[in-house]
Amino acid sequence: MRLPRRSLLAATAFVPLAARAQAQSPGSDPRLAERGAGKPDAPVKVIEFFSLTCSHCAAFSRETFPRVQKELIDTGLVRMIWRDFPLDQLALAAAAVARSLPPERYEGFVNALFATQDRWAFTRGDPLAELAKMAALAGMPKSQFDQAVQDDRLKRAIMEERARAEKEFNVQATPSFSFQGRRTINQSGAMGFERFQELVQEVKPA
Repeated sequence: MRLPRRSLLAATAFVPLAARAQAQSPGSDPRLAERGAGKPDAPVKVIEFFSLTCSHCAAFSRETFPRVQKELIDTGLVRMIWRDFPLDQLALAAAAVARSLPPERYEGFVNALFATQDRWAFTRGDPLAELAKMAALAGMPKSQFDQAVQDDRLKRAIMEERARAEKEFNVQATPSFSFQGRRTINQSGAMGFERFQELVQEVKPA
């Protein structure tokens, strides 16, 4: 999904420099630590830049990722790393909630959001209320949910990560992937398993 530049990038334009400096230090906040699956020393690393309200990201999660998990991650060939790239304010709130969960619940929660995206992200009712219900199923009390969606410092940090992704990886759409091994290949757009596996093999060390 192509990104809307004005809506969210404008939100970072007026962030005070001190707040930006804090946001650019992920190590100072455990919620900003790397989220991923697979062996840390896997020969191939794949970074996925995604938005929780992106239908193409949801399709990749539902249709392609299960085979990636089984055939490439579980076998030790690939480490998958997830990076937030929210396309709108709802996606930003959802990313903040996901990162506020214990790390061991992150992947399951994100997968659940993608599996039920039409129910919470595209509901005719209150999407934040539906998101709160999903968070409750993941064990997050309503008070913690409210704190997460109102945490401007965390959301600024997520937006700084998005801005870096645009600069360093030229991310212009979601999902986007960076396949890293003996060389790096950056690829945008949802893809089937065969294409994903092909790119893994292209960067796999000899």
